[in-house]
Amino acid sequence: MSLEFLIASAIGVLTAGGVYLALRGRTFQVVLGLTLLSYAVNLFLFAIGRLVIDRPPLFAKGLTDHADPLPQALVLTAIVITFGMTALVVILSLRSFLESGSDQVDGIADPADEGSAS
Repeated sequence: MSLEFLIASAIGVLTAGGVYLALRGRTFQVVLGLTLLSYAVNLFLFAIGRLVIDRPPLFAKGLTDHADPLPQALVLTAIVITFGMTALVVILSLRSFLESGSDQVDGIADPADEGSAS
């Protein structure tokens, strides 16, 4: 099994899981889905930088082969932005839950949940 196939499979699984969870009706599942999608994008950014093994990450005197530092910088920036956006979405979903009393995305309580709570 090649490294490219493994990375492509991981990106596919993370994307499929992220889309499935993002389309669910509960806010926590939507937040997890968006997080999985961001992980898939980070792996994709690494993959477009051509996967290389045993090469230095920076320029060194006398070496002609090196790893591309741009995907690493993009992923580091994406991680920071994802952390901030996840914190914002969690706060917004918590505020929505406290105001509506439901964790449904549309704010309308599920009738099945109301019957089992009483």
